[in-house]
Amino acid sequence: MSAIVAVIGEGQLADFVCGELAEDHQLVRQKDFSTEVPETIELALVLHDGYNPSDHQFAEEVFQRSGVPWLRGFVTFGEGVIGPLVVPGTEGCSGCADLRRLMAGNDRKEMWEIQEQHYMHGGTPPDIWSSPIGLLHMAHVISAEVRRVLAGSAAQTENRLMLIHLQTLNSSLHFFVPDPLCPICGQVAEDSAAASRIILQPSPKASENSYRSRSMTELKGLLADDYLDARTGFLNGKMIDLLSPFADASINLPLFSGDEGCAGRTHSYADSEMTAILEGLERYCGMSPRGKKTAVYDSYRNLKEQALNPVLVGVHEKEMYERPDFPFRPFDPDRPIDWVWGYSFLRERPILVPELLSYYSSGCGHGFVYETSNGCALGGSLEEAIFYGIMEVVERDSFLMTWYAQLQLSPLDPYSAGDLELNLMLERLREVALYDVYLFDSTMEHGIPSVWAIAKNRADKGVNLICAAGAHPDPVRAAKGAIHELAGMMLSLDEKLEENREHYEQMLHDPFLVRQMDDHSMLYSLKQSEERLHFLLQNGRPSRTFEEAFKPRAKHADLTDDLKDVLHALRELSLDVIVVDQSTPETLRNGLHCVKVLIPGMLPMTFGQHLVRLTGLERVLRVPAELGYAEKPLSPDQLNAYPHPFP
Repeated sequence: MSAIVAVIGEGQLADFVCGELAEDHQLVRQKDFSTEVPETIELALVLHDGYNPSDHQFAEEVFQRSGVPWLRGFVTFGEGVIGPLVVPGTEGCSGCADLRRLMAGNDRKEMWEIQEQHYMHGGTPPDIWSSPIGLLHMAHVISAEVRRVLAGSAAQTENRLMLIHLQTLNSSLHFFVPDPLCPICGQVAEDSAAASRIILQPSPKASENSYRSRSMTELKGLLADDYLDARTGFLNGKMIDLLSPFADASINLPLFSGDEGCAGRTHSYADSEMTAILEGLERYCGMSPRGKKTAVYDSYRNLKEQALNPVLVGVHEKEMYERPDFPFRPFDPDRPIDWVWGYSFLRERPILVPELLSYYSSGCGHGFVYETSNGCALGGSLEEAIFYGIMEVVERDSFLMTWYAQLQLSPLDPYSAGDLELNLMLERLREVALYDVYLFDSTMEHGIPSVWAIAKNRADKGVNLICAAGAHPDPVRAAKGAIHELAGMMLSLDEKLEENREHYEQMLHDPFLVRQMDDHSMLYSLKQSEERLHFLLQNGRPSRTFEEAFKPRAKHADLTDDLKDVLHALRELSLDVIVVDQSTPETLRNGLHCVKVLIPGMLPMTFGQHLVRLTGLERVLRVPAELGYAEKPLSPDQLNAYPHPFP
């Protein structure tokens, strides 16, 4: 017995499809949803010669209730759009597809407004490019897909859109990842203490010399296919940097507020592209809750027995809060705010963390502090993500501790490491980019190897100094990480420096002109600012070898064992590690985990001199004396008042 198929819509496309299917199937033809669709149908088609999003919304409501799969076809701006095949009860509906297609477009704001108008005032008339030939071609494609679906074969359009250029009839198939927050098919669970509990599991390393649980070879097979697509991907563009001394690549993360570049820096363009995709996923997860629904809204005073005291992670100066133009308000323990559940490794129990400290876009324009992506990390396992989240917090903390306390760090002899790759990296930067690189041991009291790196231009023109940092149980990896960061800024900022030199020179005299992330590195691109780094470059301390500076490390085959070593070192100092799981269904589909790590007491990275967060962090005053850099604890007025040079 032939299947019953409903065809909803009017126009040539619907007519052509009916003509294709009439011989083999029973058709129920309707112009719109004003009449009830029969319950006996096995598949529904919603077809238009123009674009009618309100009908697609009606279709979702009707067929999600009835459980009938449905497929749409329409024309918009000279392009035929077929799909997705929507199967009720599964993720990946027409709303998800529209959102991904909208966000991947360069004109997303304008298209959003147009789409909203169509919802309010009905769809568009037949598109001017809806020629009979183009619509007939679409009808053939739709009919073939209908036959596949009804025969039980794999559908081409499940979680995919087929786009057809109606002038050339060229077609392309585009995968989209379902939106976990979709009001139609999203299935995000409510945040809870139970779900936040972390029990560390084994995470074998991908290879003997790796600190990753999954190899780049494995990831290459899925990252680009699932996440990078110019038409429907939430990462929608890529570019390689031919100017950088190394093989740098960048991926575009489209946001309503604008495009955001995500960089990958390795010695291979293919690996850099994969690294950039991972960076894009990390930023996507870290901006706002997408993997769970925030469920706690209350004051700290009511929650303090099970919540993190926000003051412990550093707040802004009292004088800044008193300024009428300052965008943040002092922390008020009686003011209700949103909280998310994290896990405290020191207390070994779930802990409530302010949402604005857990997701770095949540505090934009309100709240009590400015929070960055500091401590966000993505990994092939939860343990790997936690490990690298800790490393990032340690890296930035060691950098800022050095800067604010002006610690006279010991220089490191990079060639003493006996690592050929490190030697070649340094020589390439010297010969190709004309920069000399200086390394310093910035390891703090916890003993996790940390490196401060400075690149100094050997030429008379261009950026003079660039600073970066790295942290890793393997100090050679820490040094290489910092050097990759340095290389990513070499040669690319010279033009920007010359175009805005006068503005950057004004920052020398008014530190509060340093407002954005780039301002920090550009200020120290000026030769006049070099003297501010004399406490490192001219401190007269003898150079040390890697063997002298760093203790031998234990070698493990499982990354979880390295993580446990790091946690133990921090626990010995009563430094808590708080982890908020930021993973989303988009990343978990491929076993990728994202976290935010907070270590109260460590200095949070901030950008903009007005947004410094040192209040409540006594460690910056105490540790310099503990490490022998000062005779006694520092007073707040002894701290470096200049903007930091972190890029």
